Amino acid sequence: MSFWTDALGARIEYYDAGGWRTRALEAGDEGADVIMMGGLSGHVEGFIRNVVPLSQRGLRVHAIDVLGHGYTDKPLDVTYHAPAFTDHLLRFMDARGIAKAHIVGQSLGGWIALHTARTHPERVDKIVFATGAGVLLSDEGRKEESEKVHAAVQSVTKKAVDSPSYESVKARLEWLMADPATVTDELIRTRLAIYQLADSRLAMAKLVEEQAGEGNRRYLLGEDDLAALPQETLVIWTDKNPTTPLEVGRRASELIPNARFEVIENAGHWPMFEQPAEFNRLVGEFLAAS
Repeated sequence: MSFWTDALGARIEYYDAGGWRTRALEAGDEGADVIMMGGLSGHVEGFIRNVVPLSQRGLRVHAIDVLGHGYTDKPLDVTYHAPAFTDHLLRFMDARGIAKAHIVGQSLGGWIALHTARTHPERVDKIVFATGAGVLLSDEGRKEESEKVHAAVQSVTKKAVDSPSYESVKARLEWLMADPATVTDELIRTRLAIYQLADSRLAMAKLVEEQAGEGNRRYLLGEDDLAALPQETLVIWTDKNPTTPLEVGRRASELIPNARFEVIENAGHWPMFEQPAEFNRLVGEFLAAS
């Protein structure tokens, strides 16, 4: 059975986000706006099991391919650091007439959410930070660990994007999941098709090098940055996340003044795809609450 059956009732739309063509998977025609963003080299299909269920909570949901990803434009004249992703998010919001939105960010998407909340707090309502990137704790061990995570993510992603094949994409996706059986043939072929797009071949090496590279680390949020975030935040981690340890997520939730922490079990880096019922319950209850 196709995973697109989970998105029946949703729609694929393309928008001119300030000059950058942007793909969105959307559901819901009224209610508060929710923007969902995935991780490095990800795409909206990662949220295919969430958009419709969350819209049924009375929310207007937009899962987007962030700049340089999926079927969104992949410009070669930008540096793929945190400010560029925030710029793209704000351009998308302006294109859709969204003054302020809830942001659901997974991995890189979480980093974008936090960076945007820090630099443009008036545009961000509630935040869901799911197995998120972009946090740097003061502990020296955690700093060293953060550098290793960046290097590991860059390495495993680079192998998949440099010479994309069915096997290399399969290995990249299986690395993300708690259970390799979660990685279906359809998911592999979807990502492979994206990696083989002409603009992907031109831009993805640059994207991976810059986003996961040393230069972007200046935009990591330290403990003081987290403590200054005013937004109500739900931090979601998993028991089998292959990137950042659970304790980093827990500590981030303790530093953000209006945050709470939840763990989804039997999931790796994609809790929204691996355990959608629990993810949708936690996120839906959090965002729909007044």
